[in-house]
Amino acid sequence: MSVDRTPQDPPTRTVRELPVTLPAAFWAFHQLYHRPYLEYAHLQLGDRRMAGELVHATFMQLAVIWPQMMADANHEAYAWALLKERVAKELLRQGRDVAIVESAAFSRATRAALESVRDQFAELESALGLYAAISRLPERQFDAMVLRFVLDYPTDRAAHIMGVTPATVRSQLRFAKRKLAGELGLTAELAADLGADDDEE
Repeated sequence: MSVDRTPQDPPTRTVRELPVTLPAAFWAFHQLYHRPYLEYAHLQLGDRRMAGELVHATFMQLAVIWPQMMADANHEAYAWALLKERVAKELLRQGRDVAIVESAAFSRATRAALESVRDQFAELESALGLYAAISRLPERQFDAMVLRFVLDYPTDRAAHIMGVTPATVRSQLRFAKRKLAGELGLTAELAADLGADDDEE
């Protein structure tokens, strides 16, 4: 996974070692983005504890470089790139691919609360194929589909998390759906149903 806006890693420090008290804006940013960052990292890594440690380390780094980040015109995209770079490095360190296929499919099948065991297996089998296809999407399409469809964030919220406009998210979703439809052999009607995009224009 390539990321082109990631800042260089700063020296290892903890929040307690910072020379000044962190501004309220940092804690507001933390409150706004901690949960989606954790959910995204968990889907990628397949391990919630590992994801929690990675996200914590990401926010520690953001605390160190906070003034530098806030000087960037698009600090949401800056922070998102940093998170994605850390996830990519962790996956590379482990020598494996993303875990979204298993973690997202099982999570969604569980949430579905279908009535029969047979239906649950059918849902899981279908989800496994879809999530495997999602994992092969180009980076921005992958992020848009994961945030909007897998994690169920509204389009505007997904755009804020990624540091892009809602129109960009909608565009990436359209491209992703076309690609998924072709790969999975879906009709235009079924392709349009991919991702709960009822809040899109």
